[in-house]
Amino acid sequence: MKLRVLIIGLVWPEPTSSAAGWRMLQLINELKKISNDIHFACAASKSVASHPFDELDVVSHDIVLNDSSFNDFIADLIPDIVVYDRFITEEQFGWRVKQVFPNIVSVLDTEDLHFVRRARTTSFKTNTEINYDTPDTFRELSSIYRSDLSIIISKFEYDLLIDHFNIPSKQLLYLPFIEAEISKDKKDDFSDFNNRKDFMFIGNFIHEPNYQTVLQLKKIWTFIKKRLPNTQIHIYGAYASQKVLQLNNANDGFIIKGKADDVNQIMQQYRVLVAPIPFGAGLKGKFVDGFKNGLPNVTSKIGSEGMFVENWGGFIAETETDFVEAVCKLYQDEAEWNRAVANGFDILNKQFSVNIWGGILKDAVLKIYENTELHRNNLFIQKILWQNGLQAVKYMSLWIEQKNK
Repeated sequence: MKLRVLIIGLVWPEPTSSAAGWRMLQLINELKKISNDIHFACAASKSVASHPFDELDVVSHDIVLNDSSFNDFIADLIPDIVVYDRFITEEQFGWRVKQVFPNIVSVLDTEDLHFVRRARTTSFKTNTEINYDTPDTFRELSSIYRSDLSIIISKFEYDLLIDHFNIPSKQLLYLPFIEAEISKDKKDDFSDFNNRKDFMFIGNFIHEPNYQTVLQLKKIWTFIKKRLPNTQIHIYGAYASQKVLQLNNANDGFIIKGKADDVNQIMQQYRVLVAPIPFGAGLKGKFVDGFKNGLPNVTSKIGSEGMFVENWGGFIAETETDFVEAVCKLYQDEAEWNRAVANGFDILNKQFSVNIWGGILKDAVLKIYENTELHRNNLFIQKILWQNGLQAVKYMSLWIEQKNK
């Protein structure tokens, strides 16, 4: 059985710029267990950081938003399975796909739940309770209901969809980051407390929580610097705007470094990753990268969400005072540092190992493909939404197309 898989992306993946980029490459590797005939289509412009798909034997296509040429494109391609990399992409193209191929299997990669991140952002900025009763929530939930399967990266978010929003479990697949096992030899390579120094943070600055985290660090750094006067903190991240660059203060040891060309090499220089993340969603790729490179961290409860079970690879602190104490202890106590590094390796091997999660996506998608009618049986909200619920998006797109002409 030869299948063709089409992925429709909001942007071209940039694995060196964001966790979302290398997450997409992970999913492509998993989709290759279904088919070697994989296509990636996107309406955005490519950047110098966009991953070259020819290296992955994936065929790339430029498509146009709000244009019926997409209908012709997909009619010629004839995919068996379509994957949308965010709910926005499913909104934009899902109705066109269904118009041409009404029974095609549809998979939504949520990246993280956008409505959770946005609700937490609003809560943080307005100092109010988190409110999920918003248009953002309804849009994303509608996309999840329309899709045959939605990939959820965080166990917290999976449980939220099941327990709070009553999404049918057969429409959801919990699939966290998929990482190689950390061998004992590699663990031994990172027992180098005395060869490391200083602090670091890393995060794509298009992502609002990363900028807010750096603002938190700017406040906290004064207290850390008083306790550890011979240290510096280095801030890495792609797409640093002027408001980020102006935080640089060499005299105070608060250094904005910009994009990290080689995350692994850079992380292996530092002793502690500091990330007092105030809000966000999904899983934080920076901690996975840190654990792989023997770099423990101090973060918030939100930062560890979806990853923390018993022993964190560092410390979790909620107040500024506790955060400073945890940072100084982890930086100065070699035994505590070694314990944190070991915990980080355990988190990777026990929660994210390819030996656990490899092939899970293949099994779930093929089960739906081979029994599509059975899978959709009793999914009444899916049927209702496809019958009536997407008309506003559809006709807005058609109106824009006519306007552009």
